[in-house]
Amino acid sequence: MAFILKKHTLSLNKKISATSILALKDALVTIYYRKKDLRQFIELTIENTAIVSTIDWTENIKYESVSQLIDRMVKRQDLYQTDLLKLVQEVGNINDFSHLEYWEKENKGLIKKAESAVAKLRKQTKGYFDTIEELKKAENRRETTKEKLKDSIAYQQKLDELKMEFYQIASNSNPQQKGFQFEKFLNKLFIFFDLDPKSAFKVTGEQIDGAFTFDNADYLLEAKWQEKSIIAADLYTFGGKIQGKLKNTLGLFISLGPYSSECTETGSPVLKSMILMDGMDLMQVLEGRVRLNDMILIKRRHASQTGDIYYKMG
Repeated sequence: MAFILKKHTLSLNKKISATSILALKDALVTIYYRKKDLRQFIELTIENTAIVSTIDWTENIKYESVSQLIDRMVKRQDLYQTDLLKLVQEVGNINDFSHLEYWEKENKGLIKKAESAVAKLRKQTKGYFDTIEELKKAENRRETTKEKLKDSIAYQQKLDELKMEFYQIASNSNPQQKGFQFEKFLNKLFIFFDLDPKSAFKVTGEQIDGAFTFDNADYLLEAKWQEKSIIAADLYTFGGKIQGKLKNTLGLFISLGPYSSECTETGSPVLKSMILMDGMDLMQVLEGRVRLNDMILIKRRHASQTGDIYYKMG
């Protein structure tokens, strides 16, 4: 199994054992025949490559160069522990020794010796591989948490922007302007919650405030911002619009003003294809207490189970 160490992110609290260090030295000596190839491999593997140039790779025999390098790294594991683990990782992951075939002709047993040394390294350092994997998982968990936190902050910032826009609309004293602003605001809100909204449009002369798709169902949306209570006649009109669409079309009626008692007491089947939201519901969404799509789902399920189209959240 291959493992990848990230720069500056993984560290161990315990030092690498002496037997593991010896196994690493033996494996390094065998995996490449020429010193210059081995040196290049090491420089490509570790991060702190300057230490490699402190070793005499010309006059020393290969084992002497490897031994001096690893010993110096071991003495300063506070600086080189991650690089040592990178070497353990990369050498232990070698399974193809075909690069030694050319030298095998004159040095019988070279590949077998390399395979044996790498296998011994894997055995000696298995605990470190397990630790590397655990550290990787911990790092992934930290990264996931960071991303969730970042997403959460962005989510809340957007909600705050929408809430401020809502307050600005509320302060508008022009009812007609307020109505159009409210429609645009709802369109932004539904886009934010990935509810596939459509802009306001007209059908056979009737004003439909909007439409959206959620959970494989198409909804018509009617929204009103008025001081007086919504009466049953308003809902009947909306229900007629829904019935003029495909059979499974549903409706969401949003009113910032109150609903009269007759809206919820009537048992007319015309109203059974819609659910109702009010200003308190909208504020719960803008304050981040519940997501809009979750609210719609909860209200729809409640209506399906009880027949009550006006379920008050919280």
